[in-house]
Amino acid sequence: MGEERIEIVDDAAEHRYEVLVDGVGAGFLEYSVAGDVVTMPHTVVSPAFGGRGLAGRLVRRALDDAAAAGRTVVPSCSFVADWIAHHPGYERLVQP
Repeated sequence: MGEERIEIVDDAAEHRYEVLVDGVGAGFLEYSVAGDVVTMPHTVVSPAFGGRGLAGRLVRRALDDAAAAGRTVVPSCSFVADWIAHHPGYERLVQP
């Protein structure tokens, strides 16, 4: 059996990042943008895909994209806030 293909896409029309495992939707991270601030209120991964680090991959991608765009972040999702707290360097993105 081959390795799973994991892809993260930004569905800007739906204001969410989606994680696909072998083309199947496994979870998402919702966001909204107001000026230079990105609010991230909700992250979900289907229980069938749990334990694979997919939520963390979603958060990293969303934060990296925010940083590349020069935006700050409001991590209103507890998972996003916790992920930032455990990954030094990302706290600089949090909206003061």
